[in-house]
Formats: sequence, C-alpha cells, structure tokens
Amino acid sequence: MAADLEGEIVSADSAQVYRYLDIGTAKPTLREQQTVKHHLIDVIHPHEEFSVAEYKKLADEAIDDIYEKGKLPILCGGTGLYINAVTERFAFSSSGKNPQLRQQLDETAREKGLDHLYNLLKEVDPDSAQKIHPHDQKRIIRALEVYYTEGVLLSRQQKETLNRPSRFHLLLLGLNKPREELYRAIEQRTDSMMEKGFVEEVKWLLENYPAHAPGLNVLGYRQIRDYLQNLISYHEAVESIKKETRNYAKRQLTWFRRDERIRWFNPHETDLASLEKFITDFLQEKDTSGRIT
Repeated sequence: MAADLEGEIVSADSAQVYRYLDIGTAKPTLREQQTVKHHLIDVIHPHEEFSVAEYKKLADEAIDDIYEKGKLPILCGGTGLYINAVTERFAFSSSGKNPQLRQQLDETAREKGLDHLYNLLKEVDPDSAQKIHPHDQKRIIRALEVYYTEGVLLSRQQKETLNRPSRFHLLLLGLNKPREELYRAIEQRTDSMMEKGFVEEVKWLLENYPAHAPGLNVLGYRQIRDYLQNLISYHEAVESIKKETRNYAKRQLTWFRRDERIRWFNPHETDLASLEKFITDFLQEKDTSGRIT
C-alpha cells in the first residue's frame, strides 16, 4: 500500500533501530525495504544508548527529506512515545544527558534496589511515577535525571507538550484484532521466531556485544540471553516471551486508545483497497502544500 500511495515508511519501533536485531523484532526484509524505502531502521549498534529526543531528530530529518522528494511520509510502528514525539511538539529536556548523575543513579539502584529509586520518584514527581512501571529502570532514572539536572518535572514537560499543536495534518490509523486472535498471533509469531533461528541470532550478539547491552534487554532478546546463560530453561524463555508480549500488546492498546483521533480498523474485516481509498480521500481533502503524515 505504501508504494501505491507513493510513500516512504518512517519506522516508529524502538527495537528495530538496533542493527543485527532482525528475527526477534520482525524487521522488514531487505526485499521489503527495497520495494518501499524505510527510515530509522538499523540506526545504532546493540551496545549504544538511544533516546526519544535522538529518535525525534532523525525522524524529523527523514520526514523533511521525504517531503522534499514529493512523497508521503508514513510513520509506522507500535512505540507510542516515538509516535508522539514526532507528531506532537514535544518539550524535551534542554540540558540533554547527564552521564555522571545517571551513573550515580545506576549505582544507587544496585546498592539499594530499584524500589528505592521508584519511591524517590514518587516523592519528587508523582505524576511521572504513576505513568512509569516500577521495574522500568531506564525511564525512572531518566525522570530523576531531568528533575535533578534542571529542577523541573518530567511530567510538567509532558503537559507542556500537550499545549503545542502538531506541525502536520494527521491521519492516525490503528489496526486491532479481537483479543483471542491477537494472542494466537503472538503465540504463532514467537514459535516462528524460534524456528527461524532466534537462538542463534542472540548467541551471535552475545559473542559480539556485552550481555547488558541495551539491545540485549529488548523483549525476547532478554529471555533468550538468560537461557543461553543458563539462568532459565528453553521452555521458560519461550513462555516468558509469549507472556510479556501479550502484556506489552495490552499496554500498547491502552496507550493508543487514549488518543481519540485514532481511527480503528480490524485487519481481517478491512480490505486494502478500501483502506487505501480512505487514505486517498483524506489526502485529497487537504491542501497539497500542507504537511501530512
């Protein structure tokens, strides 16, 4: 469909930005990427950190490039924070990273436990704490880093974002299956990943990158890493992938359902021709000089 719409895809997938994470992220094949140009895939190495602010910068550059070629940018993926960062005027931290403070917070988490940091976040920024999972060390530390570095709350920055209009004419589309079908698809996808050599892919990554590398903490890669390090059994790894993927899918739906602008479609009940016409009609309604994504 992207080819018929003369579009190029800008990936909004926080796992597909990593090179060599192919099977476990269901990354588009080389043939698919040759058929329609994809951006923001294979951007960094598995051991490198990558922030939402960095993603937004690269995505904005890709979208501007697509517009200059007279084509349609199609932002596609399930990382809600990435999508919001591009489509909304995010109020990002002005000071960027503070590696020394981040290291101190990491050490505190190791010495006193992540619960200590999470409780600290609840004291200084309860709104952010409510939105961040108690086990999400990366986001907990980032929220504390913003507070201690700038003296402002991450939640306040996010509220400021809501008051900034998007620079695009947006058509937001969501695909959703009935829960039973979704869970069955997750089961099948996980089994297919294992058959395609997912264990061998993770084994190669462990031979070339540190076990604690960000890329090896991605859902799926984390479980197979633990299996290869004899921390859990093969069966436990597979079942954990399926369970955590189901939970992740539920969190995704919760996130996106809050956005009333999204128009939802069941992929089994909507043929591509009808969906393409729906998009084309929307584009024709807009000023051709306007930016649409």
